[in-house]
Amino acid sequence: MNQEVTKVSEKPPYDRSSSQDSLDELSMEDYWTELENIKKSSENRQDQEVVVVKEPDEGELEEEWLKEAGLSNLFGESAGDPQESMVFLSTLTRTQAAAVQKRVETVSQTLRKKNKQYQIPDVRDIFAQQTESKEKAPDGTESQSVRTNENKYQGKDDQASSLVVGEKELIPLVPEEAPASETDINLEVSFAEQAVNQKESSKEKPQKSRGDDAPLLNFRLPKDKTGTTKIGDLAPQDMKKVCHLALIELTALYDVLGVELKQQKAVKIKTKDSGLFCVPLTVLLEQDQRKVPGTRIPLIFQKLISRIEEGGLETEGLLRIPGAAIRIKNLCQELEAKFYEGTFNWESVKQHDAASLLKLFIRELPQPLLSVEYLKAFQAVQNLPTKRQQLQALNLLVILLPDANRDTLKALLEFLQRVIDNRDKNKMTTMNVAMVMAPNLFMCHALGLKCSEQREFVMAAGTANIMHLLIKYQKLLWTIPKFIVNQVRKQNTENHKKDKKAMKKLLKKMAYDREKYEKQDKSTNDADIPQGVIRVQAPHLSKVSMAIQLTEELKASDVLARFLSQESGIAQTLKKGEVFLYEIGGNIALENDTGERCLDEDTYMKDLYQLNPNAEWVIKSKPS
Repeated sequence: MNQEVTKVSEKPPYDRSSSQDSLDELSMEDYWTELENIKKSSENRQDQEVVVVKEPDEGELEEEWLKEAGLSNLFGESAGDPQESMVFLSTLTRTQAAAVQKRVETVSQTLRKKNKQYQIPDVRDIFAQQTESKEKAPDGTESQSVRTNENKYQGKDDQASSLVVGEKELIPLVPEEAPASETDINLEVSFAEQAVNQKESSKEKPQKSRGDDAPLLNFRLPKDKTGTTKIGDLAPQDMKKVCHLALIELTALYDVLGVELKQQKAVKIKTKDSGLFCVPLTVLLEQDQRKVPGTRIPLIFQKLISRIEEGGLETEGLLRIPGAAIRIKNLCQELEAKFYEGTFNWESVKQHDAASLLKLFIRELPQPLLSVEYLKAFQAVQNLPTKRQQLQALNLLVILLPDANRDTLKALLEFLQRVIDNRDKNKMTTMNVAMVMAPNLFMCHALGLKCSEQREFVMAAGTANIMHLLIKYQKLLWTIPKFIVNQVRKQNTENHKKDKKAMKKLLKKMAYDREKYEKQDKSTNDADIPQGVIRVQAPHLSKVSMAIQLTEELKASDVLARFLSQESGIAQTLKKGEVFLYEIGGNIALENDTGERCLDEDTYMKDLYQLNPNAEWVIKSKPS
């Protein structure tokens, strides 16, 4: 990809004139003050190299998208039998399939124009199954393309009254004291399908006036009897499938809502291969893991947060009041020289200095914390029409982040929430913190992002709103939607069937009926387990195995409690919160994989057993 290197140019201060009177100046003051502070601090730093990326060739982004969606075998030199992807494609919803088909068509047309010699599949052959009417959805329920019961989640219209900047409408931040009703967010039905159904509903019902004061909704996680699946609860091979589906679902959602979603191709730039600031997250973690094995969040990042907390989170203006620019520059140089040697004097770092250093660390990452690939997609969230859809998009984007970025973002958001929990004393509400942190996360010097003053103002309000949602709904955003988990289960089930057919043919040739052997073996092992009972293994506890009778009210927490009650006093205290019940195998993994899912304590075991009757149940600790 063609690149050119330039120097950061000084941007003139933005004149917020009366043309923006529709936006509350006071509410945005923290944002503009933070921008001024960033500008002052950058004057005392070395010039940063900026990489300006030229527009990609036609079809290049779509080709990259298909690779990231796990569908690279549909085209190009790696093209093979499209049947290899049929299992995956057969589990997609109608909107997901449409998103894939649109990208396959673009790539096919581009390859034909370039007269590529390798096979170019006919999109009609690949999607032949998708054109047929689907009677069943991935979880065996009625097709999601038909009007579903998601209306029970929607309650009243979740569109807040909007502000207008030029021709651009913005969903404003919600003051903390504003009254708001709570509603569950629907994680059972594809977000894009919900958007289609909402569009159809709005055609049937007259639209409310945009100026009406619609009730402001707060969203909460619904209770799921088969258990809520958090990021980190699944094995890596299943998480990879989740990411493929999340990318397709995000694209489908943006397509349905008419919002452009262009991924930025990762840019290769010359970066430092050691140090603390201006160092890629992956390089930092490699350094840190040599010091502290298993580290998932950069040590300097952790230390800066702990230093801020040591000064007390009640300090007024915390995060908003900057440290002195010259002192910050000197501290950076000293940290670079002494941090890993362990000789740096942390007592010399004032609380506001530590906060400034934390923000500087985030800003000076060579590639943004929200990732090069998805920074623009995060910014585009502001263009989605409702708060519900913005949260749905953010949920999918968090899933798509690289592990190092996602783990560091999570640590940051948890810290910001702790700051907000002390808002009565430090005067930092969610809105204040969002305003201060937004420019630090969304301004990326490495991408050379330039925009007009009007666009900058729109971006300011939009990114502050996104930051607000990231902080307020972080627990919800780190949840894997149930409909995606069900699609993974469906893929695994279909692959089991496919593998068994292939195995049967092989075994016939070898004259060895393994299937019969497995049935005999299973019947022997299960002979002592009555119906409605599961065998739970706990190899690292005093009681290594226990038969558990399934009842309507039995939860995962009850199973853990029975095992822990067998432990002695101190061991029982130590192990509580350190061991978890896992669902292993069955439709949560492929035939030869050791797929697993960590269960939340409110999982109803009978409901989950009915969903995955071939699973094994094991109590163990989470991998570090």
